[in-house]
Amino acid sequence: MGKLLEQFSLGLFFWSLLLFVGLILLLKKFAWKPILDAVNEREEGIKEALLSAENAKKEMLNLKSDNEKLVAEARTEREMMIKEAREIKDKMINDAKTEAQVQGEKMIEQAKATIASEKNAAIADLKNQVGTLSLEIAEKVLKGELSNKESQTKLVEKMLGDAKLN
Repeated sequence: MGKLLEQFSLGLFFWSLLLFVGLILLLKKFAWKPILDAVNEREEGIKEALLSAENAKKEMLNLKSDNEKLVAEARTEREMMIKEAREIKDKMINDAKTEAQVQGEKMIEQAKATIASEKNAAIADLKNQVGTLSLEIAEKVLKGELSNKESQTKLVEKMLGDAKLN
């Protein structure tokens, strides 16, 4: 340190100081302003990017909530559609059962009516046949009875006897 003080020169110090101050002024005029402007511009760009990122984040949150609402609405609508489809299916099944039951009852009633009419027709036919057979038998019996004179007299007396008793 002592050696530095011994070699100290005032002229050299003055010119060094003058050059240093001149360099500072030149740097201030030509370098500091563009450097500071670039730093400020960069700082503004970063601030804008942060604001954009924040806005994008808010927008993403809004979109996410909107998407969740849409998904919830879609689920609700799907559930309603499934419920309506089930109701329509149940209604169709019940209508088909009711229609089948009505048709079955109609068929049973028609079958009963057909059976009753066929029964009545069979009974009428049977009565006609029994009547015809009875007439034929009576005719044969009467012919056999009336062919003999003595049988005829007995039959007439018997009938007269029966008629008196009544």
